[in-house]
Amino acid sequence: MNIWLDFLKTPMAAPETPGLRMLRMVVLSLAVALALSIALLKPMRALLGAGAGGSVAGLLVALFVLVPVYVIRKNRADDSYLDDLIRDRDESASAVDAPKVAG
Repeated sequence: MNIWLDFLKTPMAAPETPGLRMLRMVVLSLAVALALSIALLKPMRALLGAGAGGSVAGLLVALFVLVPVYVIRKNRADDSYLDDLIRDRDESASAVDAPKVAG
């Protein structure tokens, strides 16, 4: 069989849990808010004064904290999922390869 077809059939990541999905959405929302706050910094500065820079800094800090948390949780979920798949595959292969006892 074509190696690319085998590669495409290989699971790459664990199914996303509700907690991981929420965390991913929070990170994406913070990133969009940061981009918008940078693009609209002049109007924000006119409205908020010096607080505009503080809000941008707060978004940056939040992203610096949450992105590593998300990456670590996602990698752990993926590793656990793939370990389970490998263990199940090995168990089913050993059951098929086991010698049959004549009775």
